[in-house]
Amino acid sequence: MDAVQLDGLNPLAENGNVSQPEPHKRLSQVDTVVLPFLGGFGRYQRRLVALTWIPAFLISFSQFSDHFLLGQPERKCVRPDLNRTSSAIFDLIATGNDAAAESSNATACMCSEWRFELQSGLQQNVVTKWTLVCDGEWKVHIAKFSLLVGSIFGYLLMGAMADWLGRIPVLLVSVLSVLVFGLAVAFSVDMAMFSTLRFFEGFCLAAIRLSLYVLRIELCLPTWRFSMTMIASLIIVGGQLLMPGLAALCRDWQILQIVIIAPFVLMLPYVWMFPESLRWLLVTQHYQRAKRQMYRIAQSNSVDTATDPSGILSELETELQQKPKTSCVTQLTGTRNLWKNTVVLCVNSLTGYGIHHCFARSVLEGSTSHLHYYALAAIAIASCMVLFPVVGGFGRRGGLLTFMIITALASLLQLGLLNLIGKYSLFHDAVLRDTLNQRFSYAFSIIGMFSSHAVSTLSIFYCAEITPTVIRGGGVGLVLASAGFGMLTAPLMELHNQKGFFLHHVILTCCTLLCIICIPLLPETAGQPLPETIAEGEGLLRRPILPGEQHHLLARTEVREYSRVQDTPLHQVVNPGNGSVPSNSTANGVRTS
Repeated sequence: MDAVQLDGLNPLAENGNVSQPEPHKRLSQVDTVVLPFLGGFGRYQRRLVALTWIPAFLISFSQFSDHFLLGQPERKCVRPDLNRTSSAIFDLIATGNDAAAESSNATACMCSEWRFELQSGLQQNVVTKWTLVCDGEWKVHIAKFSLLVGSIFGYLLMGAMADWLGRIPVLLVSVLSVLVFGLAVAFSVDMAMFSTLRFFEGFCLAAIRLSLYVLRIELCLPTWRFSMTMIASLIIVGGQLLMPGLAALCRDWQILQIVIIAPFVLMLPYVWMFPESLRWLLVTQHYQRAKRQMYRIAQSNSVDTATDPSGILSELETELQQKPKTSCVTQLTGTRNLWKNTVVLCVNSLTGYGIHHCFARSVLEGSTSHLHYYALAAIAIASCMVLFPVVGGFGRRGGLLTFMIITALASLLQLGLLNLIGKYSLFHDAVLRDTLNQRFSYAFSIIGMFSSHAVSTLSIFYCAEITPTVIRGGGVGLVLASAGFGMLTAPLMELHNQKGFFLHHVILTCCTLLCIICIPLLPETAGQPLPETIAEGEGLLRRPILPGEQHHLLARTEVREYSRVQDTPLHQVVNPGNGSVPSNSTANGVRTS
C-alpha cells in the first residue's frame, strides 16, 4: 500500500502514523534524527542495554520464589490428636454418606505434630516453619495474593511517577526500598508480618521491572527494540531455571530470601552509571540535562560534534530556556485512538496470563516436582524463541493475532473436544477412554501455555511501542497491572479450593475470542519510530491486514456524525481552522486506488 499523507501532517510513516507539527521538529524526531546523529545504536547504548539485563536475573528470582518459599510439603502425622479424632469419627457416623468425604478430610487434619518433607530443595520454608496446613493453608494463598497485589499497585503508581519525575529517580527509590522490605521479609516473626512485607516487596519489584523495561525500549532504535527485549525475557526464564539449584544451596527459606534480595545492592551505582532517558528529557523539555547527555553519548560513540549538519545542537541551544512540561497517564481519557489501543492490549495481557494458569493447572494438578517446574520453564523458552521468526514475518499485530488464535483453539478444544470424547467415544474400556482424554488434555494444555506466554510477552512489548514517551511509564504500567490481575486468578482459585474453575476457564476462553476480534484494530509498529507526544500516539492509525480492505472503508464524510472525529485532538492538529478533510480520506487514512 502506497504511503499517503493527511492534510496538515508532515511526517508520515508507512502504517499511517502521523506526528504533530512543532517548531523544533528535529529534537522531537529521536529515532530518525537525534539518535542517528549521536551514533545510532552504538557502544554507549549497547552497554546500557546490557546493564538492564543484569537485574533481570534478580527480578526473576523474586518472581518465582513463591514456588519455594510457599510450596506445600508432603506431610505425615506423627502424633494424632486423639480427642478430636474420636469426636470426628462420631460425627462421621452421624452425618451419613452426604458429608462423608468432607468429614474424612477433616479427620486427616486432626494432628498435633506433623512431619514435613519438601520437594523444592529446601529443608524448611514458610509453610513448615509456621505449620500452614489444613486450617492454616489459606494463609499461604493470602501471602501469594499480597505479592501480586503489591505488584499491581507498584505498576500503576510508579509508572505514573516515572512519567512525572523520570525513570532513574523511580528506579533508585525502588532499589533502596526493595532492599529494606525484602531483607525484612527474611526476619518475619509471623505470617501477618510476612504477608505485609511481601506486599511492599512486590510493590518495589514492580517499579524496578517497569523502569528497566521502559529504559530499554527507549534506548533502542526500531530495528533493535524487539530483539533486545526478547533477550531480557530469555534471561528471566534463565533465572527461573537457576532457582531450584539456588534453593538447594541455601537449604533454608530465610537464607534464600536474603540471597535473592542482597544482590540488589549492586544496582545502587546505577544512579551514576545509568543516565536519564534522553527521549524523556527531550519530550518533557529538560533541555539543559539533555544537552549534557547528548555530548556524553557523542563522546562515548566517538562522534564529532564540531560539525552539526542536521542542526540538532544549534536547535537545542535555542530551546534551553524552555520550562519542563510533564504529562500524566490520565490524559489517555482525552484521546480517541490511544486509549482504545491501550484497553485492547490490557485485555490481551490479562487474558494471556489468566488462561496460562488454567492450562498449567491441567498439567500440574498441584504437583511441586522439579520435572513440572522445568517443563514450564522449557515452554517459556520455546515461546520466546518462536516469537522471533513469527513477529519478524507477520509483524507485531500479526504475531499477536496468530498466538491468540492458537490460544483460543487450544482452550476450546480442551473444553469441548474432551467432553465429546467422554460422551461419544467408541472405546468401551473406561480406562482407555480416560487415558486418551488425559493425553489430549496434556497436549492442548502445553500448546495453550506456549501460545498464551507469547501473547502475554508480546502484549506488554506492543503497548510500550504504541504508548508515547510522555506517558509510556503509565501506559506500560497499565498493561503490566492487567497482567498482574491475570496472575491473581491462580491464588484466588486455590483460596476457593478450585471451586468454579470450569466457569473461570470458560470466561477466559470467551475473552480470547473477544481479543481476536479487537487485535486487527491495532496499528502496526514494526520498524516505526516510537511516538513521543500524545498527538503522535493518537495519530497511530490502523493499516488494513487484507489488501482489498481499504477499498471497502467508509469515507470520513460518511461517518462524521457517527465518530465525531472533528472533536478529537488529532483532527484539531490536522486542520485547526475549519476542520475540513480530503474527500477521499477514511477512518484509517486516505482511500487509494
